[in-house]
Amino acid sequence: MRYKNSNIRKCLTTKTIAQCAAFFLFCLLPLKGVCQTGESTVNTLVEMGFENVGWTEDEKERVYVLQNSAYRLQGVGIGKAIDVIQKMGLPGEKPCRVIVLDNNIPQISLYYHPVKGDTTAVAERKDWNVSYDLGDTWKQTGKIKKKNSSLFKVDILVYPQLAFKNLVINQIYQVLFDLSPAIEVSLWKGMKLTGQLKIPIYNDGYGIYEDKVHPGHLTISQSFRLPYDIFGKVTVGYFNTDRYGFDIDIVRPFKDERFAALLRLGYTGIGYWDSFKLHYDPTMTFTWSVGASFFWPRYNTQFIVRAHKFLYEEKGVKAEMIRHFRYCSIGFYLMKAEQAKANGGFRFQVLLPPYNKYKRHKYIPRINTSANMGIIYNSGNERYYYKEYKAEASDNIMEENSFNPYFIKSELLNF
Repeated sequence: MRYKNSNIRKCLTTKTIAQCAAFFLFCLLPLKGVCQTGESTVNTLVEMGFENVGWTEDEKERVYVLQNSAYRLQGVGIGKAIDVIQKMGLPGEKPCRVIVLDNNIPQISLYYHPVKGDTTAVAERKDWNVSYDLGDTWKQTGKIKKKNSSLFKVDILVYPQLAFKNLVINQIYQVLFDLSPAIEVSLWKGMKLTGQLKIPIYNDGYGIYEDKVHPGHLTISQSFRLPYDIFGKVTVGYFNTDRYGFDIDIVRPFKDERFAALLRLGYTGIGYWDSFKLHYDPTMTFTWSVGASFFWPRYNTQFIVRAHKFLYEEKGVKAEMIRHFRYCSIGFYLMKAEQAKANGGFRFQVLLPPYNKYKRHKYIPRINTSANMGIIYNSGNERYYYKEYKAEASDNIMEENSFNPYFIKSELLNF
């Protein structure tokens, strides 16, 4: 009887010790999870191809920073990142913020504030608020070491370029089609170097110079974000429409982020390429545009009104309406300038395939088609007035809208 009781006591003692040890480990696990889940989430995002990824945390909120370099559409890429963070990176009942970068410059943030009693399992995409506000914790993110840097990584993008005109009575259209590969690389925060080569595929009516291989955009640009949510970019180099010089582009969203003020300044001269020989006129022209935009979230439609001084120094007004979809943007425009008849037309930008992921392999140059291709149709057939230039090869209406908070929110809900 004593032997049996002794075994029972030993069993009870062993069981009690095991229970205590299990309870002790159980208490430690949540603490361990909170410390490690941010780092494991960062590692997962890096494996997916996101760049400039990091995280930090204080007593108020947890913050992730990331740059979508793995998906061709910002809305799709940001949605994929949010799915990962919801699954494994939310800090319990503490708020979480995700700051999205572009070339290391912060663009927007997504903020999730759990309701008391919520768990990470119930977080959904619709629960994230998207805005230009970066929060107070953003200042701390400059101290963290980001993984998978985007600096010194090379993209080789092939830009298909199509132009056509209807000026000859006995011919429907004269056509120019180029394939224009461009090397794009970031050498420091916010900086992008672009070198483009135009290779003519078909030229009917666009002159002898377009029959020769010659440079396209040759630019260096510096993007920045100033206090009060002022976004800007300065570009220097050779642009399109036979222009060289410098360009400053400023966008200032208002407190109501559907509205924004727009300012653009240019100082350019005429230059054209005869193969690889540049002919230029040292005379420079100052151009500007100032205006405002309104974004209608219900239909993802943007309205823009600007006053312009165009390249031939005529002053005028231009109004645009652009409807943004996931894979394209379609718009209409009207303009009237002094000494020129009213003109208008439409424009569209279409995302080019492939649509799947295109993550980099370390520092090996990544080769792909450009993100999208666009055409502007001039219905009034105006050939002299209303001339503008495009400062960078990647400038277009889809790119300009890619970090619009309302558009990103609609992409999260509709993906």
